[in-house]
Amino acid sequence: MKAFTTHRGIVAPLDNANVDTDQIIPKQFLKSIKRTGFGEALFFDWRYLPDGRPNPEFVLNAPAYRGASILVTRNNFGCGSSREHAVWAVRQYGFRAVIAPWQPRGETRVPAFADIFHNNCVQNGLLAVELSEAEVEEIFQMVARFPGLEATVDLDEQRIVLHLPEEIAFHFSIDAGVKEHLRHGLDAIGLTLQHEQDIAAFEKSHDVQMAR
Repeated sequence: MKAFTTHRGIVAPLDNANVDTDQIIPKQFLKSIKRTGFGEALFFDWRYLPDGRPNPEFVLNAPAYRGASILVTRNNFGCGSSREHAVWAVRQYGFRAVIAPWQPRGETRVPAFADIFHNNCVQNGLLAVELSEAEVEEIFQMVARFPGLEATVDLDEQRIVLHLPEEIAFHFSIDAGVKEHLRHGLDAIGLTLQHEQDIAAFEKSHDVQMAR
């Protein structure tokens, strides 16, 4: 998968909480045995009218967000079923990063992303950035004031910078292991292959022991 270090792109706002995987990619598009071609189906029921024409009311169809590659949304994004196709669709549409907030609820909190969706992001090179509600709200406000606003997501520095006349920056936390996955473009198989020589040596010694 493609490594993630630093990315600059247009920020598109999806002002919806609890966006589930069926809304990200409806079930009728899950029949393909290939892992390509899902970008056209992203948010299909929102992007298109019943007659197949683009829905002019949907944010991603607005000219200002054409070519957007950073998505900002609300909490619990990617909830619902565990389909990995949802991440494929987001990634193949062209998004490199998704930003969402955690939300306090008593002594616990509602996550920015559903756990399985987040894990699937890691395996597919999509950076899932978790910020506070106040920070995400500020991004929404800036994008509303400046449609087509660009931002830079810097994984090494763990910073998001909004490119305004006076730049605004946000720091985000990320698990060290996840960061290494993304920086080096390694999925679970790639990480395993880093130990290919050790695995081969173990298999060789195991074969010798079995032959005795």
